[in-house]
Amino acid sequence: MPTLRVLTLNIWNVSEPCEARMAVIRAGIAALQPDLIGFQEVVVRRDGFDQAAIILDGLGYEHHHAPAYRWAESGRVPLDATGDSFGNVIASRWPIVAHERLALPGHDSGEQRCAVAARIAAPFGTVPLVCTHLNWRFHHGVVRERQVLAVAELAERWGRGADFPPIIVGDLNADPEATEIRFLCGLASLDGRSTYFQDAWRVRGAGPGFTWDNRDPYTALMFEPDRRLDYVLVGLADSSGRGWIDRVALAFDQPRDGVWASDHFGVVGGPPPRWGGGGGGGGGLGPPPPPQRPPPADTRGGAPRP
Repeated sequence: MPTLRVLTLNIWNVSEPCEARMAVIRAGIAALQPDLIGFQEVVVRRDGFDQAAIILDGLGYEHHHAPAYRWAESGRVPLDATGDSFGNVIASRWPIVAHERLALPGHDSGEQRCAVAARIAAPFGTVPLVCTHLNWRFHHGVVRERQVLAVAELAERWGRGADFPPIIVGDLNADPEATEIRFLCGLASLDGRSTYFQDAWRVRGAGPGFTWDNRDPYTALMFEPDRRLDYVLVGLADSSGRGWIDRVALAFDQPRDGVWASDHFGVVGGPPPRWGGGGGGGGGLGPPPPPQRPPPADTRGGAPRP
């Protein structure tokens, strides 16, 4: 079975230097060649500017944008009104045959967030993918807890009847030890509910895996500690190995010609080595390699060699 390469990246909206950063992201995607992509903080404007379309143009992807909110000269406007938008994008090398936008709880917190689910018609079967972006403030853990309940239900619902376990990607704005992340990983319950998704970095990553890292000068502007905020989460692998996590690494964790891609690093399952960062290259989400027969023991010295 072929492996599946998945990338998530918060592209930092149109923060400057926007044009140079989009060129870096575009070059990185051309090198990484992910099959599925989740972008957060994507801007689409009424003047025809479509950030994801510019990044992905000519690279062989179709994409769907789900606005978290819209705004106009008067301020924020309803989603069905005319206005510019800020939200999440799912992109795929294969057809996106269905999609759904879900408004997340927490509007009363002063932030508007959403999740987008899509069903991908991959050559080896249907793949359910969810991309989301949760509240960012440090003290909004209780809001994020409500949000992950909604995200998990969305992913589980879209996973029913699919050929591949559901995948959740995005900027979850919480450390792995936070209750909201522990809930998604089956390590805590919320409101009497529990679920289970594999955290790709927890399973296969090397090192802390910080995606908010003060090595990046855009990140350093905020005077916040290094953290792992961005995730690839995969439902439990089935008996055929679909959903097995082979490799994971950081992406966009180095500047290109002096320009950093974003204030976040990305996470990718199975990147080429030249763009790898903590977890190595190659591989992706697919079945494990077949078991290897151990070499015969060398008994010439009376006992097997270590």
